[in-house]
Amino acid sequence: MKSNYSFYIFFLFITCLVNAQDPIFTQSIFIQETLNPGYSGFEDNDRIYAGLIHRTQWPRLDLKINTQYLFLNKSIDQGPRLGYGLGINALRHHESFTNYSHTQINVNYAQRFNLNEGWVFRPGVEVGAGFKDFQFENLTLEDQININTGEISSSTVDPLAINNDNVFFIDISSGLVFEREERYGIAYWFGLSVKHLNRPNISFVQGENKKLDMFFSLNGNYRFPFLGDHSALISAVYMQQGNYNRLDLGSLFQVRQMLFGITAATNPARNSSNSHILTSINGFLGLEYNQFRFGLSYDYNTSKIGNTNGVYELSVTYLTRCRSCNIDRSRKR
Repeated sequence: MKSNYSFYIFFLFITCLVNAQDPIFTQSIFIQETLNPGYSGFEDNDRIYAGLIHRTQWPRLDLKINTQYLFLNKSIDQGPRLGYGLGINALRHHESFTNYSHTQINVNYAQRFNLNEGWVFRPGVEVGAGFKDFQFENLTLEDQININTGEISSSTVDPLAINNDNVFFIDISSGLVFEREERYGIAYWFGLSVKHLNRPNISFVQGENKKLDMFFSLNGNYRFPFLGDHSALISAVYMQQGNYNRLDLGSLFQVRQMLFGITAATNPARNSSNSHILTSINGFLGLEYNQFRFGLSYDYNTSKIGNTNGVYELSVTYLTRCRSCNIDRSRKR
């Protein structure tokens, strides 16, 4: 039975690679820098915001996927109505079964415009360099095997042998964020982003052109007081890349230094008859300690892939104190 699961999940790997799906973090619903460069400098008041997310998917099987995302951004004020944010981030993604890896480093910039009635507009842009590697030198192709003698030849005419062992590409993304400043403990913001605007060529075969599908995301957030001095956050994130989409609906409750959250990950497109609308239920537990926030999330799979032991994510974020505020303002998110 386990071999059937392995074959099914390997088929999912190949499907994802052919369609060039971006890795998605469960905690991106709360750490939105992973989706939209417009959130660079979102905390304002000359503060530095940095963090790291580690994701392990399907650790029970030999098909484990590890993904890390590291980011750092700083807000810089230019007076009462203008400001901007500068940031840098890095992504590392590795699939153990296929030995596929993806590494990318990006820099981003977001401008802040203070509008009327407490509204803030933040357009952002991100430029990065990506590397993809499949380690083709470790593959044995069909025409290299002599079925009569069992010998392995070093020569082949298979087109996979004429490949770019490392694919390098330049990647351009952009995003917009609209924010309503907090009043009476209530705040809301929403953002729109488009990744891979230049649709870079990511083909491993020389002479072929496989354009990376653009990645669209739309997120909305509403924060309000909860049980007196505590707070609650309701978030929604919609993502679309190629024929595949995903809608995450979640809530986060903060009681003193403790955070409790739950998210439902859904698949509205249902690309096949076996697809599920609800793909996972994700729990989140967090702790704030001084300027640090620690988070742990677990995705409980609701589809029929099998006993994969779910998906784990660990995160830590750091936010400097608000030196230019009359009072030390807490986090927005």
